[in-house]
Amino acid sequence: MAAITTTLTPLAARSEHDRQLRNRALVRGWLYVVLLALFTLVLVGGATRLTDSGLSITEWKPVHGVVPPLSDSDWQEEFAKYRQIPEYEQINKGMTLSEFKRIFWWEWAHRFLARGVGFVFALPLVFFWATGRLEPGLAPKLAGLLLLGGLQGAVGWWMVASGLVERVDVSQYRLALHLTLACLIFAATMIVARGLAPHSLPMASPPTRRFAGFLVLAVLVQITLGAFVAGLDAGLSYNDWPLMDGAVIPEDLMVMEAAWRNFFENPKMVQFMHRLVAYLLLAAALWHMIDTRRREAGTTHARRALVLFHLILGQAAIGVATLAMNVQPHLALLHQAMALGVLGFAAAHWRGARGPYPLQTDIAIRT
Repeated sequence: MAAITTTLTPLAARSEHDRQLRNRALVRGWLYVVLLALFTLVLVGGATRLTDSGLSITEWKPVHGVVPPLSDSDWQEEFAKYRQIPEYEQINKGMTLSEFKRIFWWEWAHRFLARGVGFVFALPLVFFWATGRLEPGLAPKLAGLLLLGGLQGAVGWWMVASGLVERVDVSQYRLALHLTLACLIFAATMIVARGLAPHSLPMASPPTRRFAGFLVLAVLVQITLGAFVAGLDAGLSYNDWPLMDGAVIPEDLMVMEAAWRNFFENPKMVQFMHRLVAYLLLAAALWHMIDTRRREAGTTHARRALVLFHLILGQAAIGVATLAMNVQPHLALLHQAMALGVLGFAAAHWRGARGPYPLQTDIAIRT
């Protein structure tokens, strides 16, 4: 590419430059559609969890499962399979077929959307790749995201399988992995898309870039803790705030033997950790906003840091409301949606602070 580009006339070089920009715009637009689909998928997954619908489909049928039951006999067959698992025997015994259909449709919709996201990602990727619209360094990144999506499907079934034999719900460990992997895919997609966007400013200073990256990781950790809260139904107890169980640091945080288990299996400790990291994350975002406005005064970097702080502040307020109102479904879903929004903005902020991916024509001309 370098040898060819350096022999182009200025007009031809400009034409090639414009072609690459157009290709970037097309790929970026497609990735934003993917982000919207991923956002919807995660929200439907949250609704599936809140309605206790995740175990209503007891088999993994990646191809055949796209077709829902179409006849009464089909519905009776699905219902019979559900009646064989512990959740039905211990929690939903006596459920009617009509009640089963309500939880079935949530899980089916979640799986259908997951398949749909796969097609929305894979088919355009093949087209862009085959028609030469992907820059050399971009193709491996997108292929890696596709592989992560396939892994996510397998992890989703592995999660569901944990609740089909001995448990009446899924393992909180597998739930946390499933949600964390989904968020990783979402954040990585945002980073790639933002790297393809035009940047009006040079990259931010190294301290700003580093702390912006730290905030992305911190938000991801907080979402993972939130998954453990959801997996243990820890938000349904200790609903006072700002105290917890009447104290700043509640008792009985370390009641399990093998101390590490308390951080993942003790609902009280898990909720306390989720609160504590929320406070630390808010403080970190405040410091980052102040520091960035000092280092990068008057720039887009500083404005993004300001917006990010207010997004995290708003998310904290929604979290408190969700807790105080005993995890009402609409607030819990809003809390999850806002968490994903904060993660996406934090990822875009970090990528924006680093500047865009260099165009191949620019690299070639410099070399």
